[in-house]
Amino acid sequence: MKGILFLLIALGCHTLAAQKTIQLENGATSPKASLNDVSWIAGHWRGEAFGGIAEELWSPPEGETMMFVFRLLHEGKVSFYEIGHIKETEGTLLIQLKHFDGSLKGWEEKDETIDFKLVKMEKEKVFFEGLTMEKINDTKMNVYVLVDDGDGEREALFSYQKIK
Repeated sequence: MKGILFLLIALGCHTLAAQKTIQLENGATSPKASLNDVSWIAGHWRGEAFGGIAEELWSPPEGETMMFVFRLLHEGKVSFYEIGHIKETEGTLLIQLKHFDGSLKGWEEKDETIDFKLVKMEKEKVFFEGLTMEKINDTKMNVYVLVDDGDGEREALFSYQKIK
C-alpha cells in the first residue's frame, strides 16, 4: 500500500486546507445504506489529478454492486489502473479495489483488496474511511482520497466532470 501512496505523492498530490475525509471511530460500525443511496456516482468521469488526467467509469447499481474502472494518464502514458466496486453487504456499503500498473501487473497480492468501509452518508455525499465522494451538481463530482507520503497523511482531490 505504501508504494501506491508514494506514487500518488510523486505525481503531484496537494494538501487540502480543510479535512474532507474521515474514519470510523474505534468500535463503530458502518451505517445502514444501499446502492440506491449512491446511484448518482454512475457515469463516465474525467478530470485532472496528480499532474495528469484521471478517468473513472462507474456502472449503475446491479447485482448488489456498482463496478468501476479507473486510470491515471501522466505525460500521455498510463501510470496505473484500478478496478473495483461498491458492494452492498450486510445492509451497508463497502468499496473494494485492486491496483495495476500500465502493463496490468497487479500491485496487491492475489487475494488482497484495498477496502474502504462506509462511515456516513449525507445527501449526495458519501464518506468511506479515507475516501469521500461529493456530487457538486449533475456534471461535477469531487473525490477526496487520504494518502500517506511517509511523512504524514494528506488528502488528494480528484475534481471530475461528467462525460456524456
